[in-house]
Amino acid sequence: MKNFGSGKCPVMHGGSTTQETSPTKWWPKALNLDMLHQHDLKTDPLGSSYSYTEELKKLDFSALEKDMHELMTTPQDWWPADWGHYGGLMIRMAWHAAGSYRISDGRGGAGTGNLRFAPLNSWPDNTNLDKARRLLWPIKKKYGNSISWADLFILAGNIAYESMGLKMFGFSYGREDIWHPEKDIYWGSEKEFLAPSEERYENLQDTSTMENPLAATHMGLIYVNPEGVNGNPDPQVTALHIRETFARMAMNDEETVALTAGGHTVGKAHGNGDSSALGTEPEGAAVHEQGFGWKNPNGYANANETVTSGIEGAWTTNPTKWDDGYFEMLFNHDWELKKSPAGAWQWEPVDIDEKDKPVDSSNPSERKNPIMTDADMAMKMDPIYKEISLKFKEDHDYFSDTFARAWFKLTHRDMGPKIRYVGPNIPSEDLIWQDPVPKGDKNFDVSSVKEKILNSGLSISDRVCIAWDSARTFRSSDLRGGANGARIRLNPQVNWEANEPDRLLNTLSILKPIADESGASMADVIVLAGSTGIEEAASNAGYDVNVDVSVGRGDATAEMTDADSFAPLEPSADAFRNFVKEECVSNAEEMMIDRANLLGLSAPEMTVLIGGMRVLGTNYGDSKDGIFTDAVGSLTNDFFVNLTDMNNKWEVVSENSYNVVDRKSGKVKWSATSVDLVFGSNSILRSYAEVYAQDDNKEKFVNDFVSVWKKIMDNDRFDI
Repeated sequence: MKNFGSGKCPVMHGGSTTQETSPTKWWPKALNLDMLHQHDLKTDPLGSSYSYTEELKKLDFSALEKDMHELMTTPQDWWPADWGHYGGLMIRMAWHAAGSYRISDGRGGAGTGNLRFAPLNSWPDNTNLDKARRLLWPIKKKYGNSISWADLFILAGNIAYESMGLKMFGFSYGREDIWHPEKDIYWGSEKEFLAPSEERYENLQDTSTMENPLAATHMGLIYVNPEGVNGNPDPQVTALHIRETFARMAMNDEETVALTAGGHTVGKAHGNGDSSALGTEPEGAAVHEQGFGWKNPNGYANANETVTSGIEGAWTTNPTKWDDGYFEMLFNHDWELKKSPAGAWQWEPVDIDEKDKPVDSSNPSERKNPIMTDADMAMKMDPIYKEISLKFKEDHDYFSDTFARAWFKLTHRDMGPKIRYVGPNIPSEDLIWQDPVPKGDKNFDVSSVKEKILNSGLSISDRVCIAWDSARTFRSSDLRGGANGARIRLNPQVNWEANEPDRLLNTLSILKPIADESGASMADVIVLAGSTGIEEAASNAGYDVNVDVSVGRGDATAEMTDADSFAPLEPSADAFRNFVKEECVSNAEEMMIDRANLLGLSAPEMTVLIGGMRVLGTNYGDSKDGIFTDAVGSLTNDFFVNLTDMNNKWEVVSENSYNVVDRKSGKVKWSATSVDLVFGSNSILRSYAEVYAQDDNKEKFVNDFVSVWKKIMDNDRFDI
């Protein structure tokens, strides 16, 4: 017999230890349920007792910020600082941590510290930001659990600007680290970084055709290629793509110009060498590289030897000072295309006085040409951007304030409402993009309100649907949406197709007098309406349950609501109400998982919620699909019982339309969609469905449903 325990270790061993050997990688159409179970406590070395909120209370903010200021001008031999100041590098790190945010699904952004991990740590746009993080390590080591990497990245950018003379708008602590890359973020279908832009556009000339939810022209970039679209310089074409990518990051034209100019007022680009000689990115680097990537064979002895973007040079005369040098340089010179030493396209002045050139970043006795990227030239060549740029050029204080505000928005966009902010530098001003919600009254008679709702004539379905529709907008990705604020009353939500506007307006008209009479907010009354519906349905099933509601929600006004920014929250599909827009081409089951992920649900929670919603009769348009029960309005486990009953078989009617048929008689018992049936066909989801179909888990089903429902209703209650 062969001895498998001796000899050399075989190439393949017992565990599937790399992504390449995933046991389901080859399986067709496998649903990615893993995205519902990411960031499990098992991955968190700090354990379940750790609370970042509590740790922040111990943090000496002034000491930390003093140390950060000192770091900016304390060069390290292993990675020298340009002009003896790390400010430009730290600003770029903060920018690129935050700049991955996209408004369409709220994913990306600075809120998780994901810049530490692949793929972001190895994006071409993030070349050498691995060095910036290591420069911060002594500070992270010193302050430990009291400061997250996510907060430190953004704080570094803020302190950098302060040290160069800019008055910042503010800063909040409170970003909590994750411990592995997000499994839910779609960065594009390309198989390589910087693949041609055509791969993510239907028509490259029509920037709006970029694939949603993407917000960059190439995989591996934050926004646009600095050399021009597909590396072909044309500032006016680049301007169109800048406008689209920044809009997808929730920025208007003025904010876009301010951020572009403010980001390039300080620091420099690096391309003084042969970019082809650089080593591989961090994720591809050998063990002995210490987790670094992009090794320069010329070493790190001189800042001039750094190759990052391939573009080489500073934008202004004084690259370590916040001043008006960017616009002065841009508009006071004519520019021509040149190639950097690394072979990248860049714009350089046709003629410039020696005194206006920035000094070399390592040799103060030498001056070098300033540069502009194609994106910079767009600020001069695009008529709208030019007008804004000239306005900023004439009023430096206005530019500084606009930039500081835009920077604050860039770095805080995914932090949720202001109530989550922590620290001594929180701006007092309420900003519309923070989705402000006033405090609601808690001192009303909840029992009386519930009784009035019960006597209002609204059906169980009416009550549950309005509460669900109000709360389902919540996105765990950027902590927007949810029932607080009752923005379902306002444009654009009141007219969303998924909200059944006619039915919604009728329900609102019945609930509003109850709110007015009781002193409760509409937000609370809407949630209470859902609670009464579930309590009644549970009673119908023989269970006495109390669906607790944490009152105190407020009602937002139209003036508090940036209507345009809420448009991306509109559901194209809602599996929980068996709704899919007719024009929607995406797979309904995949959209269900996406929605569940944004709601913060696990796969078991998603399962129990679907099953309960079906028997409550909450389908869009009163559709009968998936209502596998003869007792609609009773909170039973019938959905799961009948889904798993082998006396039934399923027959295809048409695309995404099925019948559940009695196997013996051939009688059609129910209709269904693929979203309904996937809980009986997908092996993982069926395992959950079988739990809830068991005879001994009827009460468990009710209790679990109520628990998940409460979670959804309270998703955005950051005040409790």
